[in-house]
Amino acid sequence: MTLDRLRAVARPRQPRLVALALVIGAAIRCAAPAASALPPLPDRLTDQQYWRLVVEFSEPNGYFNSDNLVSNEDTFQTVIPELTRVVAPGGVYLGVGPDQNFSYIAAIDPKMAFITDIRRGNLLVQLMYKALFEMSSDRADFLSRLFSRARPEGIGPTATVEQLFEAFNKAVPKQALFDENAKAIMSRLRTVHGFTLDADDAGGVMFAYSSFFQGGPSLRFVSNGGGRFESYPSFEDLHRSGDGRGAHWSYLASEARFRILKRLEENNLVVPLVGNFAGPRALKAVGGYLKEHGAVVGAFYLSNVERYLFQDGIWGTFMQNVAALPLGDTSTFIRSCFDSCSQYGEPRSISLLDSMSGLLKDTTAGRVASYRDVLAHSHR
Repeated sequence: MTLDRLRAVARPRQPRLVALALVIGAAIRCAAPAASALPPLPDRLTDQQYWRLVVEFSEPNGYFNSDNLVSNEDTFQTVIPELTRVVAPGGVYLGVGPDQNFSYIAAIDPKMAFITDIRRGNLLVQLMYKALFEMSSDRADFLSRLFSRARPEGIGPTATVEQLFEAFNKAVPKQALFDENAKAIMSRLRTVHGFTLDADDAGGVMFAYSSFFQGGPSLRFVSNGGGRFESYPSFEDLHRSGDGRGAHWSYLASEARFRILKRLEENNLVVPLVGNFAGPRALKAVGGYLKEHGAVVGAFYLSNVERYLFQDGIWGTFMQNVAALPLGDTSTFIRSCFDSCSQYGEPRSISLLDSMSGLLKDTTAGRVASYRDVLAHSHR
């Protein structure tokens, strides 16, 4: 069913939504202190401050039926032109999942980012990326370390994303490079930063890193333990996909975008958390922290998590958590819709935008209570 058709069939909500609307409305009315009286977000977190946020804001490890090493949303760049028009730099970015977050972050250049995922495995993937960003001087150095392949000659700062991947597809993965880089990653996390990672955590980091070593630019999403199907986009495909208008927004598309991520990671300002979006701690803790610093959410990338929240009957709790976040008029949801929003001949995944405050307002008014309603509330 297309997005226009979803809007056409959305129905008025039932009286049972009144209690939820009242709870969300009350949360919205709990105003934060005036921003001028609060200390701003830090320009840098110490390692101890960073790890304290990771530990204290996180919830117990949960389950999801994929490894989440690579996205399967091949249209994720299509909304970035509109996103950059609406969302100003300097806010706070919230997200979920692996590295597609980095392209959104590079596009809107936030002051700080929190990436919350139900799986601890995703936190470990983010820590792997953190170490690689910190150790890498530029995009080619980053991909060399990520894939454990020697840096190709002739790849300079003006290389296009196509040229980068063409060069690395010809390079051969080297076990010696993998061993050297794996040791450096763990040393960076455990010794340089002093993060408390047990043997299981180290194993999770190495699972992710070895997957990139084995899969290289062709690494794909895994769902339901069924293997890496060719129908899913590869890591390379996702970065080469562009916005459908001839522009590339990947964080690997230019050195300037790459440096935004490198700076944030070096300053400990991309904070990975374990948490359910409808959980009791993670999003609420982030909301409290942002309010303490007079900060506002700029963008919140959801993927298609809301679909599962509706299936589990906890989307209303998620909206209560959203109501606890400091929002502005331009705070924007980025969501993905699979199958039901695309028309014939379009990709199976469609990326969408939505006003966070607008969705809260309409939910409070009883106009939004199903996943279909949420999708109908969105736009491309």
